[in-house]
Amino acid sequence: MATLIIVPGWQDSGPQHWQTLWEKGFPGCLRVRQADWQHPDRAAWVQGLDDTVQMAEDEIVLVAHSLGCITSVHWLATLSLRAQRRVRGVLLVAPPDVTGEGFVANVPASGFAPQPDWRLPAPAIVVASSNDPYCQIDRAERMAQSWGAHFVDLGPAGHINAESGLGSWETGQRLLQRLILGD
Repeated sequence: MATLIIVPGWQDSGPQHWQTLWEKGFPGCLRVRQADWQHPDRAAWVQGLDDTVQMAEDEIVLVAHSLGCITSVHWLATLSLRAQRRVRGVLLVAPPDVTGEGFVANVPASGFAPQPDWRLPAPAIVVASSNDPYCQIDRAERMAQSWGAHFVDLGPAGHINAESGLGSWETGQRLLQRLILGD
């Protein structure tokens, strides 16, 4: 069984966020803890993800939200071929356009642009919303294409976070199951 690695985005995922609910509901999950949730720095965040992955003893599935998606893609770009084999799947939810106006004007992040533009080394699913303030849906679809990921348009679901009212997000759990089972 693969270990789920929860990779939150800017400001972490609060108690009603689907990532937090999944962490509580799926035994054996590991959650990335960043030293600074308010002022993300790519190098520090990639290291935080790597430190968490090192705690897993078997294959992993990354479950990333928002800036955690971009952190995950940057981290994947640093791996050796041997290390890439540990990654069973990647669920990327609401990836932001780190060069887009909605993101740049609101998130004090450093070093995340340019976003990696290469095929990910593991099966991946990108889930986006048609009214996400941090990324236009067509941009999210282009990211998915460049990463070789299956693209899911969730419709108008905001930033796919606690404010979206998804609870434990059953649709996301089904997508996660697809990655774990390789369907």
